[in-house]
Amino acid sequence: MKRKIVWSAVALAAALPGLAAAQVVKIDGSSTVYPITEGVAEDFQKLKKGAVKVTVGISGTGGGFKKFCRGETDISNASRPILQKEMDDCKAAGVEYIELPVAFDALTVVVNPKNQWLKQATVEELKKLWEPAAQGKVTRWNQVNPSWPDAPIKLFGAGADSGTFDYFTEAVVGKSKSSRGDFTASEDDNVLVQGVSQDVNALGFFGYAYYAENQNRLKAVPIVDKPGGAAVAPSEATVLNGTYQPLSRPIFIYVNTKSLAKPEVKEFTEYMLKNAPTIAKEVKYVPLPAQAYTIGQDHVNKMKKGTVFGGKSEVGVRIEDLLAREAKL
Repeated sequence: MKRKIVWSAVALAAALPGLAAAQVVKIDGSSTVYPITEGVAEDFQKLKKGAVKVTVGISGTGGGFKKFCRGETDISNASRPILQKEMDDCKAAGVEYIELPVAFDALTVVVNPKNQWLKQATVEELKKLWEPAAQGKVTRWNQVNPSWPDAPIKLFGAGADSGTFDYFTEAVVGKSKSSRGDFTASEDDNVLVQGVSQDVNALGFFGYAYYAENQNRLKAVPIVDKPGGAAVAPSEATVLNGTYQPLSRPIFIYVNTKSLAKPEVKEFTEYMLKNAPTIAKEVKYVPLPAQAYTIGQDHVNKMKKGTVFGGKSEVGVRIEDLLAREAKL
């Protein structure tokens, strides 16, 4: 309801010239990054006392980049780096950008709290569940692991426009977007939360913030990265020490450099870099070291354009690796 009110106010101001129109910062993209950006946006709008409206949409990372590379938005939320095709689309449209990491996420595999058999899952077991060959064939839990019950599997996951879908399939299946198609998909993580919370046989995945917000309705599954390895649960500590693999990942905003010429966009971007650590922690993501936000502000000041990922979505990037790359841009 709050999102509709924000859009209605903007539309009304545009339609009635007699009213003083608020400046608008347009943001869209990842539902994973949404809790951080929305939290910063709420505080920023209060600070500006109605002079600036910040609209934050949820069309998924891929959907957000489509709008961003057409010049329709000022900032794109992204739960993975920009890909080569998106880079080419932006270039063709004359859209240049600054890449700003804002936090780290522990992509979380969840089950219903009444699920008593899934104490942990290996990456190989997750692959058996989600790979394309599983479609229509792997439909019961004991087909994945004989010790699990002969019960139907109900899967919930991010939609095809989601960066979370891209990252999860690459990390688990071995190829981005390679997945069975017979599951309930949505770019809105709240839909996935509701689905898993209502079915004892369900399993899903999404960003850690949505799990943390719903711990009374969901149970996180510890992940075994390599054969013989230990099961590691998602948490701030396991993200920081690099043991929660392969599902730890940086999350970003991308800012259109032309939009930075607008005072409201520049001020919001700087406010985001200053306040993202606090908001990220509040919504249960892992803030980056202070150095990361200092580097980000330096990139804005010096208009350092582009990405340090070369158009690829990488698995297993650790915080120290990210900092080293961004510092060299």
